Amino acid sequence: MTTTTSALEIPGYKAGTWVLDPSHSEVSFSVRHMMISKVRGTFGLKSATIVAPENPLEARVEASVDVTSVDTKDEGRDAHLRSAEFFDVEQFPTLDFVSTGVRYEGGDFLVDGDLTIRGVTKPATFELEFGGFGTDPWGNYKAGATAKTVINREDFGLTWNAALETGGVLVGKDVTITLDLQGSLQA
Repeated sequence: MTTTTSALEIPGYKAGTWVLDPSHSEVSFSVRHMMISKVRGTFGLKSATIVAPENPLEARVEASVDVTSVDTKDEGRDAHLRSAEFFDVEQFPTLDFVSTGVRYEGGDFLVDGDLTIRGVTKPATFELEFGGFGTDPWGNYKAGATAKTVINREDFGLTWNAALETGGVLVGKDVTITLDLQGSLQA
């Protein structure tokens, strides 16, 4: 079942503008390495705002990730990822997402939007899982969620690779991006 226009009841949901708390949020990714394992890394979240009207299916999201902060726990690899062969952070220091719609299908929330990496914008859909809502000890109303998508990095101009002697390539095409998010409702 696809729901696109009728309002949904989400326990604890409050309309308003939500601003992401970077100290309680993380952007991570994973990609196949040598066809046998995965490399994982993180980025710092620069900013994110969610404008949530009464109907959650009319919400709008804008987010920006600091690509210069890439961390895979290997300084040499991180420097290579920042270089012109990958993200080219001198020219493209952020990864940006702007939503174009929210859908509810088969019990899942899907956030569609435009994802821009290295100056290339492509459609992307994040599957959203609500963690819940609550008030912290200082009276701030918080929301938590996890969003996940898989992209083909080559679609965004991230095409560097190396052939392996045993066959295959060093870096896989599919990249899983996971957002673990906490935001505060603005007064």
